[in-house]
Amino acid sequence: MIDSADRNSPTTADTALEAVRAGIGAAHPERVLRETVTVDGDRLRIDDRTYDLTAYDDVIVLGGGNAAGTVASHLADRLDGYLTDGVVVTDDPAPADPIEIVVGTHPVPSDANVEGARRVLERAREAGAETLALVAVTGGGSALLSAPADDVPLADLQTLTEELLQSGAPIDRINSVRKHVSVLKGGQLARALAPATTVGLVFSDVTSGDPSVVGSGPLSPDQTTYADALATLSEYGVDAPASVSRHLQRGVEGDIPETPGADDPAFEHTSIHVVADNFTALAAARDVCREAGFETIVLSSSVRGEAREAAKTHVAIAEEVRRSGNPTTSPAAILSGGETTVTVAGDGSGGPNQEFALSAAIELASADGAEAVLAAVDTDGIDGPTDAAGAVVDANTVGDVQRARSLLAANDVHDYLDERGALVRTGQTGTNVNDLRVLLVPA
Repeated sequence: MIDSADRNSPTTADTALEAVRAGIGAAHPERVLRETVTVDGDRLRIDDRTYDLTAYDDVIVLGGGNAAGTVASHLADRLDGYLTDGVVVTDDPAPADPIEIVVGTHPVPSDANVEGARRVLERAREAGAETLALVAVTGGGSALLSAPADDVPLADLQTLTEELLQSGAPIDRINSVRKHVSVLKGGQLARALAPATTVGLVFSDVTSGDPSVVGSGPLSPDQTTYADALATLSEYGVDAPASVSRHLQRGVEGDIPETPGADDPAFEHTSIHVVADNFTALAAARDVCREAGFETIVLSSSVRGEAREAAKTHVAIAEEVRRSGNPTTSPAAILSGGETTVTVAGDGSGGPNQEFALSAAIELASADGAEAVLAAVDTDGIDGPTDAAGAVVDANTVGDVQRARSLLAANDVHDYLDERGALVRTGQTGTNVNDLRVLLVPA
């Protein structure tokens, strides 16, 4: 858990952590769905749409992702007496009877992921015109809802996933590949559910907020093609297994049908509601900073690119605040979200937020009069394949700049940050709306 701030004499780091905690809490499904989903007697209301629960023979819940278990648990409680069954794949399970919760792995798929995704697909194919399907699509869904094409073995899908995640490619490009080696992604789950009334509940973890990218868009029309997937592999130097390359080439040649586009009848009865995104977390973090007396700016909810380079820009803004009072005067809070990436060249441990934090700490150590504090976390509580959500740093975090630079170059930052007491550990948070960064510049 994030350590609680001392309310009597909170430090700048305490405030940063409190803002992070508030951001994660604001994006938790229990809170989000209480505010966006209303059940009044036989009526289910989501945003501006209302569904008569008695008009359906079956009401089911399907889906997958880091937050899908908590979404399913919430819906099972709210729809008690109306819910028929369902299947959800997640790495963060919660009680959701009568919905079956399949526990999978993230970010690399396993046999459990494949079995769970195929059960989701089978249940979708059983749906009829008198079925209401509520589908949770959250961050992590691309890995957890892994139902590979028949000619792509799981071992090759695992290799492909690892290669893509280390390539430095942005998530939309990564997911263009995932969509085209799957029998569920890229709108294919919507096709399987048709003609059921399908309602997507999306927790977006992508910078664009585009539901066709979240979880590789199982309910959304797909604008990408097999050719786009091959182009991604080539452009980012991804060494894909032979089975993947063959499958994608067959698609380019027309031997395999394309994923469904916007004109596909599968989407006639499908509606999608993005109920939470990165700005959900940013807004709550901003409120905490304002209450603590900071002049607050949300830089962007779409920061992307190499983590260590994006960090330098953030520190440069802190320096400008100190030097010239622009873009605001201190005490200042600069907040950002989005998804930075890491092009892995070394064999150490860490994640994008840890690399972001250490890169920022290196810059702060040499900045003129810097007293800024930066907290950078992944809102799902898992930053890369580590036990940390991210880190909180300041100018004193780095003692030996040369050593820190060397570890950053080797993608081996986790243990260093741990030694310095900088890691933020939350455990799995039950949500996922991408990265959250709070940079505080005191008066």
